[in-house]
Amino acid sequence: TDFITKYCPPFYLCLSTDFISILQSSVTHRISYESWLASRGLMLSPFHVRWQTTMFNRLFAYCARINPQVLYLWFSSGLVFGVVAMLGSVVLLIKTLQQTFAQMTTDNPRIGGQQALQVVVPGVNLPTSQLAYFFIALLLSGVIHELGHAVAALREQVRVNGFGMFVFVVYPGAFVDLFTTHLNLISPAQQLRIFCAGVWHNFVLCVAALAFLFLLPVFLFPMYSTGGGALITEVVQGSAADGPRGLSVGDIVTGLEDCPVRGVEDWTSCLSHLSHTPQTGYCVPVASLQPSWAHGRAYKRLDGTMDCCSNNSLTDLCFSYIKPQVSLFCVLQYACMPVRRMVTGTRVCRTDADCASHSHATSVCVTPSLENQTRFFRVTHPPNTHMLFVGYPPHLQYAVSLTNFVPRFGFLHLDLPVFLETFCKYVVSLSGALAVVNSVPCFALDGQWMLNALLEATLVTVVTDRQKRELIGFFLLLAGSALLAANVALGLWMVTAR
Repeated sequence: TDFITKYCPPFYLCLSTDFISILQSSVTHRISYESWLASRGLMLSPFHVRWQTTMFNRLFAYCARINPQVLYLWFSSGLVFGVVAMLGSVVLLIKTLQQTFAQMTTDNPRIGGQQALQVVVPGVNLPTSQLAYFFIALLLSGVIHELGHAVAALREQVRVNGFGMFVFVVYPGAFVDLFTTHLNLISPAQQLRIFCAGVWHNFVLCVAALAFLFLLPVFLFPMYSTGGGALITEVVQGSAADGPRGLSVGDIVTGLEDCPVRGVEDWTSCLSHLSHTPQTGYCVPVASLQPSWAHGRAYKRLDGTMDCCSNNSLTDLCFSYIKPQVSLFCVLQYACMPVRRMVTGTRVCRTDADCASHSHATSVCVTPSLENQTRFFRVTHPPNTHMLFVGYPPHLQYAVSLTNFVPRFGFLHLDLPVFLETFCKYVVSLSGALAVVNSVPCFALDGQWMLNALLEATLVTVVTDRQKRELIGFFLLLAGSALLAANVALGLWMVTAR
């Protein structure tokens, strides 16, 4: 006689299944064991634990009586959103399926655009360091989802037997237990308001988290400043940014060569720009060009580029430049020179003409002679001297973690804004995903009850036979279930293929 509405992604269960089986198989302890579980609202089985309580019923009833007219408008808006979301979720799943097939037909499954929906597998495409964010945001999204069902049900005079949470395999979940008899007595429109309330609340939570994320600089303004650079919060040990003259936690990066860095977005765009543009040069006075020919003559690498430093020095770098001369022919010269001394205090250039217009002394534009895809650039992080980077620019992006928020006071923690940003992003992603998935007309999801109530409300005058309406709903649910199952199956294949 009870109707249970829930969202159910799976969770890891730490309690030994052997211990549970022993208790359940023992005649002596079975009755007392089951009585103890029932008194506490617990239900245990292999890979699954469930807890139900009535302690929140008064809270739900209070929320349902706050302002009847406002709540009517609120849940009626949820009804409209739920119907639109049901159609939109089908379109989104079809589009995602097409993108997955497009990636499957390529030689490399990594090739293809970013999918709107992706299957998340902890430890595979979800970093283990962010599991806490994932599970807390997922549980919060589930609780808000069920809160919507409970308040909407009480407003429509449907009894709520209880609220609960469960853990299945590796994911948490939540549910509300509704009295089915009351649910069957109300109109299809009232049922729709109840069934759509879950996805409606997930959507509202998604928008609220997105707004909080957007306004985070305003909320943290008294404690943290933004726009003055990207703050280093972590440096990967042994990476290109590590070392005595590298980057350190607490450094503020303000520039990459002539590309200003005001935040993390600028850092990413500057690295991308440096990766896809030719190597920049540096204006050096001709008088200071004293190449050390002891390194030997320039030689060609396997990729066709030239090198002139044969001793694998960590302080010298091969530079190329056009030697100033009276001859009509321009001769490209190579010299192995101390890199830090050559580029300290110099400005970037593309040609010798860039140097002539900004220097009274005769200067030439010297360019590091590097392998293809490799770049040399200076990282500005005052008051320290420049960090000199030689390598593939994306490697530097993965070597450090940054944030836009710089503490105004020394006692403030560097990771607080990072925690808030990351958590909000997970809430936006997971709450939005729950709204989409639960809107799909699929068996055992909210979409099943939403579709059935919608058909009862719209087709009752067109298809008068109830069995025919149920048959139409069955085939629609079958198609929606197949669409969702195909997305999940192919999504898992794509995750393992990566």
